Amino acid sequence: MGDQTNYQALVSKVNMYLDNELNKEAERELLREIKLNPSYLEVLGREKNFREFIKSRVHRRKVSPALIQSIKDKIRITS
Repeated sequence: MGDQTNYQALVSKVNMYLDNELNKEAERELLREIKLNPSYLEVLGREKNFREFIKSRVHRRKVSPALIQSIKDKIRITS
């Protein structure tokens, strides 16, 4: 169970790193860990590749202007 917990913590740190959510010290520490452990570099590569896949292959449908206006109207009413 400890290995799974450590793996999840690593993936969480990598995601925070890719989202620019780590402070400078935590970022340096993660990069140090990645440099020392090739399997950590693999995790970083997988997460980067997955994000790139999502950006390039998953297309969002356009929202209709009527829906946008409806949302804006409801926001004005409740404000």
